[in-house]
Amino acid sequence: MNSLRIGLISVSDRAFNGLYQDYNIPTLENWLLKAIITPFEKKTRLVPDEQLIIEQTICELVDEYFCQLILTAGGTGPAKRDVTPDATLAIADREVFGFGEHMRRISLNFVPTAILSRQVGVIRKQSLILNLPGQPKSIRETLEGIRDENGKIVVEGIFSCIPYCIHLLDGPDIETNSAIIKKFVP
Repeated sequence: MNSLRIGLISVSDRAFNGLYQDYNIPTLENWLLKAIITPFEKKTRLVPDEQLIIEQTICELVDEYFCQLILTAGGTGPAKRDVTPDATLAIADREVFGFGEHMRRISLNFVPTAILSRQVGVIRKQSLILNLPGQPKSIRETLEGIRDENGKIVVEGIFSCIPYCIHLLDGPDIETNSAIIKKFVP
């Protein structure tokens, strides 16, 4: 059976250069450990905002480590150094437009500047690659969705569709903790 492999990439010049601690990878790791019941292996990378390095890192995780899911965090805005979406599109076989659209939809519930995000979702070979925001709170909201005051989900997070997408790409079945995120299977 195909084991689940997830690549996590934090993109930040300052964290890469040791000017501050990276919180994106620990946030992703902690959320995934709570949300996914299926055992998984993970590969983590902290890289600077350099398009070629981001491209090489994504390709390494897909082509050499066979990660079925890659989550990047950071570098998705309109600033000159924000090149994560450019790197992601450069190595993509196909784009999955709905992921970027829905990530912005979630973020617009919190900040009007969500319209400046250039987040994308793509497929390379049999891997799904998604660009998440570069802030821990935004990462959790994007993955999990928005809950009302009673804890009921009012806007589904993107992770609800990830298990089915991985399945369609001939990847392993992913079981989730429905208290955190309920996977959607048509």
